[in-house]
Amino acid sequence: MGLHLTPIDVVEDISKEEFREKYLLPRKPVVIRNMAKNWPAYQKWTMEYMKEVVGDVEVPLYDSSKADPSAPINASAAKMKFGDYIDLIQREPTDLRIFLFDPIKSAPKLLEDYISPKKLMGGFLDKFPNMFFGGKGSVTFLHFDIDMAHIFHTHFNGRKHILLFDYKWKDRLYKIPYATYALEDFDIANPDFEKFPALNGIEGVECFLEHGDTLFMPTGWWHWMKYLDGSFSISLRAWDKSWAVKAHSLWNLTIQRNFDNFMKAKFKKKYMDWKERKAIERADYALKKGLPK
Repeated sequence: MGLHLTPIDVVEDISKEEFREKYLLPRKPVVIRNMAKNWPAYQKWTMEYMKEVVGDVEVPLYDSSKADPSAPINASAAKMKFGDYIDLIQREPTDLRIFLFDPIKSAPKLLEDYISPKKLMGGFLDKFPNMFFGGKGSVTFLHFDIDMAHIFHTHFNGRKHILLFDYKWKDRLYKIPYATYALEDFDIANPDFEKFPALNGIEGVECFLEHGDTLFMPTGWWHWMKYLDGSFSISLRAWDKSWAVKAHSLWNLTIQRNFDNFMKAKFKKKYMDWKERKAIERADYALKKGLPK
């Protein structure tokens, strides 16, 4: 059977009414081609421009290796000056990524270069939106975002391959308990269905972004991303109107995160091993019961 991946809906432009009825309310992903073409960033945001405005700030870099349970959460694999990193991802493939450094805080003038899509919906959150950089071949592991926000993810200077899965598939995706990511022992783009049978038959959406494309990812959608070129993206986040989703976000950010950090610090590998066993047990149970229905 394998994964059941369908191509994502792609539109050139979209009205507020059509966006609301077809994508926001049913929480369905879509790519909007022309939204960012009205931004100054569409022309300005080259690699050289980023180097010029951000400067030689030292940045933490992250790779694709499995998380070390004995290391502090979000411990970086390396550090490098921002300009040197931009040179690296233009020069050669690398699995090093930037995702916990925000260039906009170092270069506030970047705030003038994009426009939040408030014509489509309200509730946008960040004064300083997240930016993500990756080298050719680097991968963002399978996860959903802890704050459960809607995301408008716009890509620049290259291509990105994305797989998306509705939140309802969480158990079949081997979700780690008290976390927002999946078991890191499989490659969702090329899964071993004998070792991870619960992945067989999962339904998802496949997407390829090019320069200026904007992906709308609804709240809770799992995503895996691979940089096909050295390139970068910006994510603009907005609240879902559902109070249940907001409560889920608050739980994730406070109680769940603090409990997980405490257990990691106290029990380290023993706790991580238990979480991985539990992820497999839940996936096997969901597969046996034919979930989700």
